[in-house]
Amino acid sequence: MDIRELDRRALATIDGLVAGIRAEDLTVRTPCEGWNLGDLLRHQVGENHSFAVAFRRGSAPNWGDGSLGENAYADYAESVRDYLTALEDDGLFGRQVTVGPAGTFPGKVAVAMHLVDSVAYGWDIAKALGLSYDPDPEAVAEALRVAERIPADPAARSAGGAFGPVVETGATATPLDRFLALLGRSPDWS
Repeated sequence: MDIRELDRRALATIDGLVAGIRAEDLTVRTPCEGWNLGDLLRHQVGENHSFAVAFRRGSAPNWGDGSLGENAYADYAESVRDYLTALEDDGLFGRQVTVGPAGTFPGKVAVAMHLVDSVAYGWDIAKALGLSYDPDPEAVAEALRVAERIPADPAARSAGGAFGPVVETGATATPLDRFLALLGRSPDWS
């Protein structure tokens, strides 16, 4: 399956979670160390817009966090529309895309990076809000394949800052739990 479709599915799952967010929810803590839900959504808004610009132009001048106005959901939804519009470009997989400080990658790899974030951040949002999280199994499987390629070396992880140390999981861990653990998230977070 086209990885773009898997990312669309992951974003649709997140949309179902974010649609009901109230202003008071923005202050709840998330599994992302030091971030509340408002911080996480600002980051996602900025990331979605930055990926969209990079898909169109090859790079984005600013990979900083986005902003949230009075309606956090509207700001988030607009960033997703921007991202999905840029994702429609059939030439994307034939280009190199600079993904902020992470480096320059083929377009397909850049989309895979966004998919990893989409699946992980959806879980973060669901956990923060105490909601169930039922992402598309194919999206999780692909995100897990990508996460399995991320170096587990603690020095490499701390240099990039995006992922914590790998968390140990048992033999019966689900694909989602294994994915989360590879990113340094404890599947048992509460």
